[in-house]
Parts: sequence; C-alpha cells; structure tokens
Amino acid sequence: MTNVALDAMGGDNAPGEIVKGAVDAVNENPDVKVLLVGLSDRINEELKNYTYNKEQIEVVHASEQIEMAEPPVMAVRRKKDSSMVVALKLVKDGVADAFVSAGNSGAVLAGGQGIVGRIKGVERPPLAPIIPTEKGVSLLVDCGANVDARPSHLVQFARMGSIYMEKVVGIKNPRVAIVNIGAEEEKGNGLVKETFPLLKECKDINFIGSIEAREIPHGYADVIVCDAFVGNVILKLYEGLSSTLIHVIKEGLLSSLMSKIGAALALPALKKTLKAFDASQYGGAPLLGLKGLVVKTHGSAKAIEVKNSILQCIAFKEQDINGKITEMLTIGNVEE
Repeated sequence: MTNVALDAMGGDNAPGEIVKGAVDAVNENPDVKVLLVGLSDRINEELKNYTYNKEQIEVVHASEQIEMAEPPVMAVRRKKDSSMVVALKLVKDGVADAFVSAGNSGAVLAGGQGIVGRIKGVERPPLAPIIPTEKGVSLLVDCGANVDARPSHLVQFARMGSIYMEKVVGIKNPRVAIVNIGAEEEKGNGLVKETFPLLKECKDINFIGSIEAREIPHGYADVIVCDAFVGNVILKLYEGLSSTLIHVIKEGLLSSLMSKIGAALALPALKKTLKAFDASQYGGAPLLGLKGLVVKTHGSAKAIEVKNSILQCIAFKEQDINGKITEMLTIGNVEE
C-alpha cells in the first residue's frame, strides 16, 4: 500500500476538487491510501457525497491553511498546524510515502526541502513535470525550483531525470538534451556552455546535445534540462499555447453548419488527439532529490489532475526512485 498525504486545503478548488480527486484515486486503485489533511469538518462534509472504501481514506485534522499569496518561507515557519506542514511532517516521520499539493508553490518548495529534507549529496532538488509531445511525453527539469542554477546542478538534474523517466515512465535509455539557442556546442549563455561538456562526460546518461525550444513539442528528447527560469517560461508558454489552440479549433469547428457536420465526423479522432496534449492527465511535478516524494500540482488543478498526481506516487515508491538516486550519487562520488 502506498500512503499519500494530500493537502486538502491547497489550491484554487480546495477542498471540493481535491477530495474528489482522492476518492477517484482510491476507487481506481486498491493499492493506495490517501491521508486527507486539513479542516476535518469541511473534508468530511465533502466525503459524504461519495462512495469509497473507508479503509483507503483517512482524515487528518489541521487547523490552518497556507494561502496562495502568502510569503512561502514565513508561512511554513509560522503556520505549524497548516494542512501543508502537517502533511509534509507525515512524510518526514514515515507515516506517508508521498505528499501532494496544489497549494502555494513557494511553500511546497520551502517545506519540501526544510521539512522532508534533501537526499545526501543532492545539491538542489528540481521540479520536474511531464509534458506531452508528438511522440509521447518528455520530462522538463527544472521548471520552477532553481532560477539561479550552476552547471553541477544541471548535471544532477539530468541524472535524476534519467532515472525517473526510465523507472517511472518506462523509457529505456532516455535521451537527454540541454535547452539552447542552437545545435552547435559553442552556442548558449555561460551556464549552458559550462554544463555541455560536463554532460558529455556523464557515462550514466544518454546525452544527445542541445535542443531548441521549437524541437521540444516534437519529442526529440526524453529529458529536457535547463534552469528554472528557462523551464518555467517553456512550461507556461506550452500550457498557454495548448489551451489557445484548443479554443481556436473549437471555435473554427462550430463556425458554420458545414464545419459542424465535419466536426461531428472528426470528433472521436479529435478528442483522442486533444487528450494527448492535456497536461492534467500526467499528474503533478515531482520535486526530485528529497528523502520522500513531494509532488506539486497546478494551483487550478481539478479532480483528474489530483487523482493522477496521487497515482503517480505508486510507481515512484515501487521503483524505489529515492534509493536509485542515492545509489547514483554514491557511484558518481566514487568515480570523482
């Protein structure tokens, strides 16, 4: 059984969509138990609307909640009985295997590192979301945790990302690329130029060189490495462009009688295609390199994304990703 501590009060749609996501997760998979952390009265009121295995959901009371606009570090320090802090402590104490939240991103990052703690040897834990591509999915690492990164950080991102993609997603010998403004090795800013030769020297990853932003949606690489500033810009543009294209396509299909007839014929194939580019089906972004799994979902997450974020924790535990990261760092230190 994988035990997941879920921040029931975090996010724009809490606790309704969060609780629904928890119920959907346990109804879909008997091997997960969700600890719903937050205001017990409100959580129990939501749970009355659903049928589920009572042994797979437990309510853990927390009297406070961290708001989206609060200063992250201060909020984590001051609100000791917040749903986020209480849930993170469940992971630290070994009661839960993983933590999932749609709440304040900065607080998740601060709490993850400050409460759960880093694996020994990990310099900077990165946020690593799965993004859809023409050929399947890719891992974007880092997308929001380390705006000012060093070359050694990016090398660790690449190595941890490779482990995640191979063991959790199931991609053998994943292709690793660093985000750049051209394919040539001599191009890029100082960070990219310093990191490139270090990645070439890594024997435990399949480094294929640089990747330009336009190549990312085509799936030319499985692990896409960059600092958090670049990664967050890529992620937000990706999400904005996807939603805009879906909106424009729908408007076009409904613009005339003939287009509506064509839309009716094309609807099954269109739905399948659009679903592949729906980021919510891939769950949240794990914060790699911590002693326990911390997953951040979108602040606007609905039940389906919450459910998938919970379920992705099962593979993370079963494949012992933290153990493999620790082993990787040990081997790397011996080689050095």
